[in-house]
Amino acid sequence: MPDQKAAATRPPAPAKLRILATADRLFYEEGVHTVGVDRIIAQSHVTKATFYKHYRSKDVLIAAYVQTRADQAREAVEADRERLKDASEVLRAMVERFAAESRRPGYHGCPFINAATSQLDAAGPVTPAVVAWRTWLRSTLVDLFGEAQASAPEDAADDLLLARDGAFGGAPIADPAATEGSLNRALARLLS
Repeated sequence: MPDQKAAATRPPAPAKLRILATADRLFYEEGVHTVGVDRIIAQSHVTKATFYKHYRSKDVLIAAYVQTRADQAREAVEADRERLKDASEVLRAMVERFAAESRRPGYHGCPFINAATSQLDAAGPVTPAVVAWRTWLRSTLVDLFGEAQASAPEDAADDLLLARDGAFGGAPIADPAATEGSLNRALARLLS
């Protein structure tokens, strides 16, 4: 019987990573709901059997896409915490990332919200993946506002999440400078 610890630490198969990278690009650029499995298979240069070996359904792939994006967000915040040390500065870096994302060329909205609204099976794996990311983000904001000695860390986290969602939702038609200014003003009020 193979060593389960060795299997758990084995890196993912190259085909699995290729499928996920292709899905990430297509899902974000064109919309989760518009990109079919056959197109992902063709652009990943894998067989249907390989696709279904790694991802049982499109919803499983969407959940993996969400998890990958969530992991990237966590890594960025952890790097900010390590580099900046001060919670207020970490919050400012997060807001700058929100603003930078909403104004970059090719911006198509929040990948998490887009995935949540595009899932095929309401009881499938996408909603739990998005909820886990959102729970992590809110918890992280509560902790950071607490460390920054905001008067009501939970309310501040909720308010910043709402401002983020508004910035991400309105970015395609909003003035990027106004969006960034609004996010920064909201954070300044929440920290005062």
